[in-house]
Amino acid sequence: MDALIDLLPELWKASIETLYIVALTLFFGGLGGLLVGLGLYLTRAGSILENKPLFFVLNLLVNFIRPIPFIIFLAAAQPLARAVTGSGIGNNAIIFTIALAASFAMARIVEQNLLTVTPGVIDAARSVGAGPVRIIFTVLLPEALGPLILGYTFIFVALVDMSAVASYVGGGGLGSFALTYGYRQFNPIVTWAAVLLIIVLVQFVQFFGNYLARKALRR
Repeated sequence: MDALIDLLPELWKASIETLYIVALTLFFGGLGGLLVGLGLYLTRAGSILENKPLFFVLNLLVNFIRPIPFIIFLAAAQPLARAVTGSGIGNNAIIFTIALAASFAMARIVEQNLLTVTPGVIDAARSVGAGPVRIIFTVLLPEALGPLILGYTFIFVALVDMSAVASYVGGGGLGSFALTYGYRQFNPIVTWAAVLLIIVLVQFVQFFGNYLARKALRR
């Protein structure tokens, strides 16, 4: 317990670092996933921007990257991370790699949630002359907003997990704190302190995400 008290400044620093990593990866990965997911939905057969070759490429890319275990993806994407961020390790490289992986995971969730929108709503908008851009922003995304919020809440939890795994290749945050001061120094109290903080963070975000989704679904 004394060791944990002495490490409290490092624990809070690691907590802030985890929030920083997850927030940026959620922003960039969420944006990338939304764009790719929209592309999958809009270009599939029978959709408003049907484009079978483009859908085939996007679908193949998502199916190729999404199943790769993240610890393997970290190693495989390291040269690309080094080319983009200037380093293959550290928080910037980790943020880039996690955001890239999250983009393809989120793309499938976005596509599936958009498919829940009643086709009649889309047809009604098209019948009054609404173009693709107007349909996307005034019909498609608002109708799927509740499920999309839940999808992004789910991906947030996955990003916390990814950030912890990334500590193996030089990433910071609570995962690195638990490994460095807990696991490697045989101090389970320190490890469990990091675990409890992660649980509190996830529970708070899950509660907030559920609340926002309920508000969106009741519109």
